[in-house]
Amino acid sequence: MLFNVFRHSMDDDMKTNNVIQNRMMIRSRLKVFSLTLLGIFTMLLASPSFASDPSANSVANMSSTTKEQSSSNVESSASATPNAAILLYHHVSSSTPASTSISPEAFKSHMEYLDKHHNVVSLQDVVEAIQHNTSLPENAVAITFDDGYANILDNAHPILADLGFPYTVFINPDEIGVGPTQLTWEQVIAMHNDGVVFANHTLDHLHMLNGEQVMGERDWLEKVWQNVESSEKKIEDKLDINLKYLAYPFGEYNTALANKLKNEGYVGFGQHSGAVGPYSDMQALPRFPAAGPYANLATLKTKLNSLAMPVTHSSHENPRMTTRKLSSPISLTIDSDDVRLTQVNCFFAGDPIKTHVEGNVLRFSLSETLPVGRSRVNCTAPSNTQTGRYYWYSTPFFVADENGNYPD
Repeated sequence: MLFNVFRHSMDDDMKTNNVIQNRMMIRSRLKVFSLTLLGIFTMLLASPSFASDPSANSVANMSSTTKEQSSSNVESSASATPNAAILLYHHVSSSTPASTSISPEAFKSHMEYLDKHHNVVSLQDVVEAIQHNTSLPENAVAITFDDGYANILDNAHPILADLGFPYTVFINPDEIGVGPTQLTWEQVIAMHNDGVVFANHTLDHLHMLNGEQVMGERDWLEKVWQNVESSEKKIEDKLDINLKYLAYPFGEYNTALANKLKNEGYVGFGQHSGAVGPYSDMQALPRFPAAGPYANLATLKTKLNSLAMPVTHSSHENPRMTTRKLSSPISLTIDSDDVRLTQVNCFFAGDPIKTHVEGNVLRFSLSETLPVGRSRVNCTAPSNTQTGRYYWYSTPFFVADENGNYPD
């Protein structure tokens, strides 16, 4: 079952990327055709007979002015709205579980690509820009790791330090120094002194939703919140930092937990995909997995260039499901004329699903039975003004087994 859940998640992203890349090829061909027409038009403008026509000059001036205004508007829009992709890694090693690992060589190629084509910023810069709606550099990317493995220091840190890239590691304090695969506190402190940021991933990497439906929401929430606060306190005691950032283990959360984070001033990070921007849920910020089957740089490039879908409302309020069927379609209200909803595509378990667009509302429904564990629907739509870039939004679902627990 776990393999199927993981495979469906992988297929979903792969199919989404294939559709986007096919669109980009078509756009490229259209661009060549447009440039050919533009060349012909330019030659006509340069000819004496055409240039002597006052109306032709008027048309040429209007075309030039419109192009300049359009370019100015695109640049202004792109620079004024904070947008970033957050990458998620676990192991950087060739001898660890393939599903959560990337080889040091592949990781280096990722970082070299970022160095040439993107602006790597700290996770704090991304969070603050979204919270205060201030600008970020174009093509901003933040780098994160989960679980605090020693191979991050051995294989990733030298590459990141050489390029001067900031990054954040979400750790489980009760796991640090336990077993040979984990960082020690001495190493964590040394990395912290070298500029690496460490944040909360719970004390012991528990499934935070386990037992919720059996214990009842109040008792369950009190128990998991004690875990979160104890973890935050241990990190503060060791490193003298208190960011109040929580990366949900396995990406699992529900509405009650997200509301608790908000009330306590925490920012939450999931494992569903998508870029982040002003409309993102600060208690469930998406991150793009970039290891295992997602380590392919060719498909990762599309995600790195993605735009945060400006969803102002979702009818799907709680990602934790009590049944394995959706009782009604999910609607997303989107606040932007730049999202080309006429070309939206949504995928579940690697297959396209039916969508309906009415005005600025996108609706999709699922006839399939949700798998036990984690799954999601990914929706993408091209930008009207930023050629080759796609808005991306992910709706996650979490389903417990018959005992109220979740699989790894």
